[in-house]
Amino acid sequence: MSDAVLHVLGRAGRLPLGAVAWPTVLYDLVIVLVVLVGALSIAAGLTWFERRLLSFFQDRLGPNRVGPAGLLQPLADMVKMFTKEDWIPPFADRTLFILAPAIIIVSVLLAFVVVPVTGSFVIADMNVGLLFFLAMSSLGVYSVALAGWSSASKYSVVGGLRAAAQMMSYEVFMGLALTGVVLLSGSFDLNRIVEGQHGLWYIVPQFPGFIVFVLAGFAEMRRIPFDLVEAESELVAGYRTEYSGMKSGMFLVGEYLGMTLISALIVTLYFGGWLGPGLPGFLWFLIKIFIFLAFFILVRGTLPRPRYDQLMELGWKVLLPLSVANLAITGAIILAVQR
Repeated sequence: MSDAVLHVLGRAGRLPLGAVAWPTVLYDLVIVLVVLVGALSIAAGLTWFERRLLSFFQDRLGPNRVGPAGLLQPLADMVKMFTKEDWIPPFADRTLFILAPAIIIVSVLLAFVVVPVTGSFVIADMNVGLLFFLAMSSLGVYSVALAGWSSASKYSVVGGLRAAAQMMSYEVFMGLALTGVVLLSGSFDLNRIVEGQHGLWYIVPQFPGFIVFVLAGFAEMRRIPFDLVEAESELVAGYRTEYSGMKSGMFLVGEYLGMTLISALIVTLYFGGWLGPGLPGFLWFLIKIFIFLAFFILVRGTLPRPRYDQLMELGWKVLLPLSVANLAITGAIILAVQR
């Protein structure tokens, strides 16, 4: 029996713990903790980073009172969230109302399992890692849809319905955009996809797919300009209208975790992941991620929100034909080269 099988069986309780290589177990635990703490820390820090960057774009100060340069503002926000009244509407479905914020946090954190920080630093190096990411990201729709429905508020229900239509539609375009990368690399394994970019990043041959993936990422994470599921000017806060306290904070953390996840996937799929000269791989990975996080924030401070019908028309009338054409052309070129 191989060491890998012994390791798995030991974790499942079918073998005594002594049969498991403890250094391997401890190393796996360290990777899990680093990825978990790192993702949550970036999400928390983004509340400060976004405000400072938006204030820089708009020629104002931004947070500057709590701690040096306002660095302790995320801590103050967390204290505020914990101390605010955690109110549940009497007309709400209590179980689903409580469960909805947890779903988005869990689904996004599970998707981080397959994201390789470096070639050896990944929680689960799956040969179907890309499919696992798509599966976990699709679970996010349950969070916002259940939040809207369980609140039993007209604003929340409209926001939940918009979320279900928007996120499920743009998952189609996201999946089609990724297919070109899969054809070029010949694998769903994110590690192999990064290794296939040694000579040329996939942003060059897959630029149309990159555009579709980024736009679908905005819609999946409900970020401005595609935040029509919240739309404060018309829906108060959409599916989050009845939420307060830490439950509302969990939705905000989930959004920032989603931004980090999409940025990590963009870097992994189109910009060579950890590949780069001079610096260690994990530093290149983090630098590229923060470049795209800054891009997400810049778009928020620049573009207006479209109408909901315009959002859906963009998806079905523009992104769908573009992603299908990109897939067809990529496949044709690969077949021509192989011949």
